[in-house]
Amino acid sequence: MNAALMLAAICLPLAGAGALVLLRRWPNLREAATLLAGLALAALVLSLWPHVESRPRLELWTWMPGLSFALEMEPLGLLFASVAGCLWPVTSLYAIGYMRAAGEGHQTRFYFCFAIAIAAAMLIAFAGNGLTLFVGYEVLTLATWPLVAHKGTPEARRGARLYLIILLTTSIGLLLPALVWTYALSGTLEFRDGGILAGQASPQVLGILYALFLFGIGKAALMPFHRWLPAAMVAPTPVSALLHAVAVVKAGVFTVMKITIYFFGMDAMRLSEVGQPMAWVAAFTIVAAAAIAARQDNLKARLAYSTVSQLSYIVLGAALASQDALIEGALHIVTHAAGKITLFFCAGAIYVAAHKTKVSELDGLGPQMPFTFAAFTLAGMSIIGLPPLAGSWDKLLLMEGAVEAGTPVMMGVLLVSSLLGIAYLMPIPVRAFFLPQRGAPAAVDDPSGESRTSRRRSIHEAPWACVLPLCLTALACFFLFFFEDRLVAPLAERLGHGWDNE
Repeated sequence: MNAALMLAAICLPLAGAGALVLLRRWPNLREAATLLAGLALAALVLSLWPHVESRPRLELWTWMPGLSFALEMEPLGLLFASVAGCLWPVTSLYAIGYMRAAGEGHQTRFYFCFAIAIAAAMLIAFAGNGLTLFVGYEVLTLATWPLVAHKGTPEARRGARLYLIILLTTSIGLLLPALVWTYALSGTLEFRDGGILAGQASPQVLGILYALFLFGIGKAALMPFHRWLPAAMVAPTPVSALLHAVAVVKAGVFTVMKITIYFFGMDAMRLSEVGQPMAWVAAFTIVAAAAIAARQDNLKARLAYSTVSQLSYIVLGAALASQDALIEGALHIVTHAAGKITLFFCAGAIYVAAHKTKVSELDGLGPQMPFTFAAFTLAGMSIIGLPPLAGSWDKLLLMEGAVEAGTPVMMGVLLVSSLLGIAYLMPIPVRAFFLPQRGAPAAVDDPSGESRTSRRRSIHEAPWACVLPLCLTALACFFLFFFEDRLVAPLAERLGHGWDNE
């Protein structure tokens, strides 16, 4: 029964996509179907947590020995499924408000592709082996490509083309050969506790193979294969939320963790230091992307490079191969999703309400959009890692993991990235709340203040369907700080299977 529920989690978004097509002539019903499908999926994936210990498995078909299309439930996969499943209805509600307020066309196609992308994310989350995961990974790329090109402008088509080229080139040119090489070494692509590659090759060979995997997982956005992410910012903001928080980049870093734990094995990686070179690549990406983010005036571009930097926290945690760093990676999937989706929701709300896209244009908007900029402040603090926000636990665990792995220099990398995070995120609410609005008359020219009052009334919050989701996700950044310990304990116990606790 539990195995069948995994299949249901994949089929439910597909059924929702079919309903959207049938209801395309009735927008209210179409959007109601989107919300109902999202709520049903969230309830379904959350109901699976009591059964995760039994690791139910469903073999759909076997191609050859060691290669099958199979589903399996394990803690890390269910965590990713819970993030994607719970954020789908929230993002759908936001998308309804945004798409209508912005006057976007082709909305049925938009919601249809979004549902297919969620189904692909569920397939990745419940993949029982590398072959199944690869299929879901490629479907996710193809399902999100039309969303990046949604506006149909030359800029959107160029961004979508770069998106598709980089993700398909890395997956087919690097990830697929890495999977073939793994099968040749081990005779299987099954996800097994302790790994399938331990003792199958020299540390040097395994190091090359690990690099192939991490660079081949282009959705993890390691430099130099990161350009697709900023290029995709031409898409509508709900798509940016999907890319950065709900499915795409989270599928990338989830795949990195899955390959690290169940292909290479944490004990083997720790003893042979297979992940050390890629840990340095991740550290460089963390600092370089954060430095680039600080120079961006376009708000979505700034947030995109922030994502490139933040994703490498998870890659670094996996490459360090310590238990604390691994737990940090799992938690960062959750906390980064809550923080980054809030930031993009805020960016979209600013565009809908004030038609502003640049950081330099946000001066004085805070009093007119208090909910939006308060939510941005909370989410930004969480991304930076300031207490009492959820992201602070992740950075602490990663620092402990760096010490545990014998690379304390990585603590310096994390401290520098935090300072850069303050530099590129905190000026935004400061400008909005404490600087005068550009173009507002000085007091000497307008002693009555009537003109400024008129301007204040001309800019207001985005529609409630946009504001409510960003408030909910911002509150999640706060409450996760107090409840993360309840998540850490079961994850440490469940993910601790397969290597010796220290």
